[in-house]
Amino acid sequence: MTARKINGKAIAQKVRIEVADGVAEFKAQESFAPGITVVLVGDDPASYVYVRNKERAAAEVGMEGTVIQLPANASKDQLLQTIGELNADITTHGILVQIPLPDHLDEDEIVRAIDPRKDVDGLHPENVGLLFSGQTRFAPATPSGIQRILVEEGVQVSGANVVIVGRSNLVGKPLAGLLLGRGSNANATVTICHTGTRDLAAETRRADILVTATGIPGSIRGEMVKTGAVVIDVGTTRVDDASKKSGYRLAGDVVFDEAAEVAAAITPVPGGVGPMTIAMLLSNVLQAAELSVR
Repeated sequence: MTARKINGKAIAQKVRIEVADGVAEFKAQESFAPGITVVLVGDDPASYVYVRNKERAAAEVGMEGTVIQLPANASKDQLLQTIGELNADITTHGILVQIPLPDHLDEDEIVRAIDPRKDVDGLHPENVGLLFSGQTRFAPATPSGIQRILVEEGVQVSGANVVIVGRSNLVGKPLAGLLLGRGSNANATVTICHTGTRDLAAETRRADILVTATGIPGSIRGEMVKTGAVVIDVGTTRVDDASKKSGYRLAGDVVFDEAAEVAAAITPVPGGVGPMTIAMLLSNVLQAAELSVR
């Protein structure tokens, strides 16, 4: 069997077109554009590139995108004051504080300071609670993107055995909450594996849908994948590669060539889940703007 390669870029582009249409309709009705502000603390190169990509993506769909950069030594009070001002700013509908933060700042405390109606990352405890109670307001972008990929690929989710490797608040836990919900795009039987799982391979081989988000390149081998499974690889790690001009390449958690021999469909790295993250973030910002005028 040779797995079908899932084109995350094409699905993400479809989402962006939908968002752009929604933004145009919103602007026609309200006479202003949805706005997102990203707060970046410090000058981490990877975070800087990611933030600028978000700003550019927002502009491409007709949104107002703003970046506020604070120094790496910014105090907790400085950051909380910035968030408070954005909470009160009626032109800012979505607030995103780029993670990771410098070590002296408590990420949980900072997330809790964001108005949950503007928390387009879906990490505020109120939004987490709404997701797990089946009343989702904002779900984190990567899990939302994974669910959309499964829908677009026509994957039977209802009744499927889903195994998620990784229990992070950004991917594993919220994805489990989404797929445990009711509806044709959910209603799955979900298992979350982690560092305490005794026999990881035994768990992954049961999966009709296998999602891995560990950030450990090559940790999922072909023999760990059930024949005919759908494999979603969230892992994106830089590994040294002298053959590349940059000196590195991006690697997923899954040994792609091995898994592709047994899986029915698989996401590549890059070009799979990654493009969906910003697309679904933009969708959340549009939703936040719509909620603000109701």
